Amino acid sequence: MSKNIIILLETATDSCSVALADGEITVAEKYANVPKAHATLLARFVEDILKENNLAVADCAAVAVSEGPGSYTGLRVGASLAKGLCYGANLPLIGVSTLAAIAQCAMDNQQLHKAMQGRAAIISGNSDYLIVPMIDAGRMEVYTSVFNSRGEEQTKTESKILSPDSFSKELEDNAVLFTGNGAWKFQKMLGNANETSSVVNFKNAFFSEQLPHATGLRIKAFKALQARDFKDRAYFQPFYLKDFIPGKPKKLL
Repeated sequence: MSKNIIILLETATDSCSVALADGEITVAEKYANVPKAHATLLARFVEDILKENNLAVADCAAVAVSEGPGSYTGLRVGASLAKGLCYGANLPLIGVSTLAAIAQCAMDNQQLHKAMQGRAAIISGNSDYLIVPMIDAGRMEVYTSVFNSRGEEQTKTESKILSPDSFSKELEDNAVLFTGNGAWKFQKMLGNANETSSVVNFKNAFFSEQLPHATGLRIKAFKALQARDFKDRAYFQPFYLKDFIPGKPKKLL
């Protein structure tokens, strides 16, 4: 049996998924896009996927979890289960950026190629392309960062309030794939932009609604396993990016 089996957990958005990877190769995945169902589905997915592949948690090399940014509640559910699995089987814990996972899923599914069908990008210089995953953070705000076509992060993760010229530099010389559940905001904004906008190349912008899957964690998780780049199981916290602000109750009991 391979010693590189990694349990992968993804709960940062409405979708919830669990996967098994053998090194960088996906073995199996369970996925559901059901809002607010992480606590109900995640542990069952882990139990089922291990049973179906004749594995126990202790047979695996590590547990990797999508560490954010994203939904506060979803991230806490994922982190809690990941810690529990690691403590129970004495496995190392790995954290992978949710944005990196979305970028990897977009590359796996050739989303740029699909988005480009029917029209060509105007690329004035660099023939490489960029991936900009966006997670909806409410109103016109997204959590985002920029990745190259090899899945390498080029900018720090940030909370960005979108404007038509938010990515003018990236769009000037590159085809750019905007993806994730927040990308529609920027797509609508560019569609409404007028001729006075400072955006250099609207035609270089492509869009895809790629959601995060646990399979998107596998490449960076395996690299972390090889480098022994592990999280502290006791003190690990998801990367929320912004403080959680609970809503006001509608009624006082």
